[in-house]
Amino acid sequence: MSKQNLSANGLRPFGWMDKLGYAMGDMGCGFSFQLVSTFMQLFYLQYIGLSAGDYAVIILISKAFDAINDIVIGNLVDTKRIGKKSKYMPWILLGGVTLVIFNVMIFAPVQSFPYWGKYAWCLVSYCLWSIAYTMVNVPYGSLHSVITDDPQQRVSLSTFRSIGAALPAVVIMIVLPGIVYKDKLDAAGQPVIDPSTGKPFQDLIGSSLLPVALVLSVVAFVTLWGTTKLVTERVSRDTSENAAGFKAMMSSVRSFFTNRAMIGATVATVASVALFNSTMSLNNMVFQYFFKDAGKVGVAMIGSYAPMIVFMAFIGKLTKKFGKKNVIVTTMLIGAISGIVSLFAPITPDGTGMIVYIVCLMGLNLGNTVFQISVWAIVADCIEVSYRKTGKSEEGSLYALYSFFRKLAQGIGQAVVSWGLVAIGFVEGDGAIQAADFGDKVKSLYFIVLAVGSLIAFLAMKFIYNIGKKEEMAFQAEAQALEGFEEA
Repeated sequence: MSKQNLSANGLRPFGWMDKLGYAMGDMGCGFSFQLVSTFMQLFYLQYIGLSAGDYAVIILISKAFDAINDIVIGNLVDTKRIGKKSKYMPWILLGGVTLVIFNVMIFAPVQSFPYWGKYAWCLVSYCLWSIAYTMVNVPYGSLHSVITDDPQQRVSLSTFRSIGAALPAVVIMIVLPGIVYKDKLDAAGQPVIDPSTGKPFQDLIGSSLLPVALVLSVVAFVTLWGTTKLVTERVSRDTSENAAGFKAMMSSVRSFFTNRAMIGATVATVASVALFNSTMSLNNMVFQYFFKDAGKVGVAMIGSYAPMIVFMAFIGKLTKKFGKKNVIVTTMLIGAISGIVSLFAPITPDGTGMIVYIVCLMGLNLGNTVFQISVWAIVADCIEVSYRKTGKSEEGSLYALYSFFRKLAQGIGQAVVSWGLVAIGFVEGDGAIQAADFGDKVKSLYFIVLAVGSLIAFLAMKFIYNIGKKEEMAFQAEAQALEGFEEA
């Protein structure tokens, strides 16, 4: 059984420092992840010159590589201490340093390379970035289970993690478009005007992404360092039942796939990440090719994050009253219905249409937002269930397996986007001109992908995930009883 020792070890009680520090960790991860997931595809298709089909293959290969990468690193985090005081913090710092290097490598200006060189550079740099990101994200995610074992405190950590993730998203989706896009110019240096809107066509400034990547990578490392200074590990687990080496990996795999709650949460996560978080490039293209104003993509972000801002204030009370599962299932169903309705909404390529578009996104993102706020607390509960069932301290390995499926979902999402773009006639290359109806097609593709994601996540949380309000209350009562016993 997990043990939270606050008084005997002289540890500071759970509080604001833990919440702030944990938020900083996802902020650090987010500055790297959001930049790569939002702009890497656009960078290689529109600036470097890879084909959409080849890019999809690169993503799938790199995610297959992650299958080994995540499991190995998760096992190393569980079995190899590289620091004396903490199981997780040294791994976070080591990974943070390598993340700076490979984040910058991805956005190197290799457009003059031969085609095979571009292909190889994209594949190798993304695989190396994946290793570095795993070295940060697995120990960071595992921290959630050992900061506290109180389910409601875990919800507050999950909420603050979502706040930490939101800031990089806002910066990258609202601030960066004004930096990395420019008006398309003709041979005489004059803007090329779209006759349907009277506004200039816009191109990605690929060369601007290298300095942007360098600055954001340094910021990411500083925030990760802040996590190691502010967060306290309180929950100790008996590791005597843990295996080692290959046996440990297989033990963790068995624990993962025999945990019904973990399977349900993972299926819902795959749907959420693949068909929501990994498809932001489609949103960029809607503004670039439908509204003909890429600089205003941040307006859609306001709509996307409005539900998160509202629910952050009430998520603790709602989940306490109804349970995390019931709140997520209800909002995901609303999102799926909104997605279907959005396909038939009267969206026009003007200011009025943009407002309708934002309203549609608010409905679609409602369920996904609530899930993203709560998911880290859900995963911590799933790990708690596994420990109670097996007696094995496998936080790092279990989180690594979960993280692998998250990253596999990123690859699936980018592949779906790439193949979807091929299907609707996207033309690759720097300065390429798209067909007149491409904007309408990419808007419809985006809504379809989001609606399918909501439906799959709803089904997984409704019929597979099995930690309901009753189980959450039992966890909380036991944690409170143990805390009261120790303080006495």
